[in-house]
Amino acid sequence: MHAQITLEERYAINVMRKQRYSIRAIAAELGRAPSTVSRELRRNLRPSGRYVPGIAHSYAVARRRRSRRNARIGPETWEVVDRYLRMDWSPEQVAGFLKAEAILRISHETIYIHVWADKRAGGDLWQHLRQSRKRCRKRYRSRDWRGRLAGKRHISERPPEVEERREVGHWEIDTVMGTEHGRNSVVTMVERATGYLVMGKLARHCAADTVARCVELIGHQSGRVATITSDNGTEFHSYKQIEEATGAEFYFATPHHAWERGTNENTNGLVRQYLPKRTSFADVPAKLNSRPRKRLSYRTPEECYARS
Repeated sequence: MHAQITLEERYAINVMRKQRYSIRAIAAELGRAPSTVSRELRRNLRPSGRYVPGIAHSYAVARRRRSRRNARIGPETWEVVDRYLRMDWSPEQVAGFLKAEAILRISHETIYIHVWADKRAGGDLWQHLRQSRKRCRKRYRSRDWRGRLAGKRHISERPPEVEERREVGHWEIDTVMGTEHGRNSVVTMVERATGYLVMGKLARHCAADTVARCVELIGHQSGRVATITSDNGTEFHSYKQIEEATGAEFYFATPHHAWERGTNENTNGLVRQYLPKRTSFADVPAKLNSRPRKRLSYRTPEECYARS
């Protein structure tokens, strides 16, 4: 069924009107709602009261050309959208959240058009997009000796409920490298089912400091950490100390398979949005945990983690 009435349907409407069909009868013949036929006649009758199919069709086409979606969105709507964009939410998150909260309906494509139009006009909304500052770097040939540690559990050994995100308590862990030779780095832990994030500062980007901070972070979760999946960075080579101190089981992803820890990789990308902006470190988890996620039906990680 066409969303818009076609030219052929307009000719059929004209014929049935001449045969004195009622609006309901015309709608039944066309397989349309009576309100659709009524609206068609109300909008496209000529001043004389006649219904001419060709002219009615030209009226409808002209209206569609004039009513561009962006033109119907007023400044008040863009103020709402811009406020969430400046919180570093993606256009898709903004659109999904506004729809889920019944605030307004707008597509993420329309928001992207608005962002790029704002950039051409000298605005800065584009700088709040996640990939706005991403730069490619050359990867020179070098051997990667990370992960050469005997006895590690491979990610394939994890219980099936971890992969399926059926229950809360299975986390992914990583570090975000700081400046000044590893100082000012952070360790991030993300719960797989809810996307809930906890973070801790590292004085140095090394195994000893990582162990101490991980034990502290896990201790704050009241026994809600059953498994942890890590990459093969050397800062996690003392993982057995974490297991002994907390009871959580460590698993390691395949080297160079970042997608096996997609939840953490994605979250680290969000973390990097905030850290270069001199955002208070304490504010970053709060901002991300209150940011709606598409896979959570635009609920927040904080809400989902608290309910689990």
